[in-house]
Amino acid sequence: MTNKLIDKRTIFKIKDLNLWYGNDQALKGLNYDINEHDVTAIIGPSGCGKSTFIKTLNRMVELIPSVRTSGEILYNETNIFSKSFRVEELRTKVGMVFQKPNPFPKSIYENVVYGAKVHGIKNKSQLMEIAETSLRSAALWDEVKDRLNSNAYGLSGGQQQRLCIARCLAIQPEVLLMDEPTSALDPIATAKIEELIVELKKEYTIVIVTHSMQQAARISDETAFFLLGELIEAGNTKTIFTTPRDKRTEDYITGRFG
Repeated sequence: MTNKLIDKRTIFKIKDLNLWYGNDQALKGLNYDINEHDVTAIIGPSGCGKSTFIKTLNRMVELIPSVRTSGEILYNETNIFSKSFRVEELRTKVGMVFQKPNPFPKSIYENVVYGAKVHGIKNKSQLMEIAETSLRSAALWDEVKDRLNSNAYGLSGGQQQRLCIARCLAIQPEVLLMDEPTSALDPIATAKIEELIVELKKEYTIVIVTHSMQQAARISDETAFFLLGELIEAGNTKTIFTTPRDKRTEDYITGRFG
């Protein structure tokens, strides 16, 4: 019997994924499917491979020279490690939001339209439309519409993080990867980001790394528990949190370690 009431399209299929930093193996034989329009929470103690895993989904981990991988990651049925799969195309479709907000030292407007300009869009009215649409989608438009030409560093931490989400949305991705996007934020800003994630999953697939069990329980549809580079258990979030199959999952969720 399945927990899903309807069949969902699988957007990522991870098959026997291994990853090494030099001689140190960080991911070990991962097999996992990520479904479209789900919020998938990646949980586990520090150093267990959570961030490495999501950075592998758009090959950002390859920016570290010593990294090598084996296995496959199929994105919409195409292996992202294939020589014919352009990494620029992958990172356009699979965007990343980092732990600490990282706006560019530019205006709010220039931050949002940066990607569109890189992709060759020059029409000012089109760029303005992209900026407004993206900022509205990130629940930030009403707060910044009168100061679009102000420096992004003048925003609060929570606003900067939503700006980074808007910048990501402006290039029309299919997937949003979020690496502990609220860990540097206060509870009020965290609540706004969580509300935003729940809203965004109507249009996007979201994979979020979080240290907060409460956050994973509140916003995710699926949860995957990592330990020492291995995927120990994954499935429906409610099931993982109430009746985990593996004692290590139960011990982590109940705070016995980690």
